[in-house]
Amino acid sequence: MRPQLLIPQTVLIPGGSFGMGNDAGRADERLAHHVTVEAFRAGLRPVSNAEFAAFVTATGHEVPLFLQDERFAAPEQPVVGTSWHDAVAYCAWLSAETDMLYRLPTEAEREYAALGGLERADWPWGDAAPDSIPFCRELSALDRPHIPTTGCANGYGLLCMADNVHEWCSDWYGATYYTESPSEAPRGPESGKRRASRGGSWRHQIVFNRVSARSSLDPSFHYNDYGFRVYADA
Repeated sequence: MRPQLLIPQTVLIPGGSFGMGNDAGRADERLAHHVTVEAFRAGLRPVSNAEFAAFVTATGHEVPLFLQDERFAAPEQPVVGTSWHDAVAYCAWLSAETDMLYRLPTEAEREYAALGGLERADWPWGDAAPDSIPFCRELSALDRPHIPTTGCANGYGLLCMADNVHEWCSDWYGATYYTESPSEAPRGPESGKRRASRGGSWRHQIVFNRVSARSSLDPSFHYNDYGFRVYADA
């Protein structure tokens, strides 16, 4: 019997311009620069274990490493332990099964989506520090990824844009890319050794990442705080 197809919910993000990067942030967030992106669709939440399991069942793709640990196995938790290549393979499969071309976001799209309609802010909810928000303090005490809830929604309704798991982007990572980045729909360097990622991590001492904060990883690695969400053209 054909397995049930679970399609991640997406939100339409209007195109627009914003200030990308942060001159007061880490070195790879400089130079802050003006960027314009076209409208696109962004996953409401990171891809879940249940959604990824449908892909595994349909294709025989390798099961994520950490599903044997009950801390990472709840169906509605974000799937973790997925490499960049796993995420790309999932998007390709989902595209073939539906009438939409799914993909990973560019760093510019991910930062723009995280802002939730704000032109510039440290966090998806504004500039208030996470430790000043009771719900954020609750998340900081967890020892695993959490099931996304509306408590961490931004202005576009997107969940967990600053916490939970790092999310793969399509771009190669370049520490100095912002010094040469174009202002229209930048897509990262043409080559590299690590793929860019965004968002916070449940296992870091500080689980929240600022909107402009960048991270990266070898695309073949599988970490228990790395997942992804799907994006698509509008």
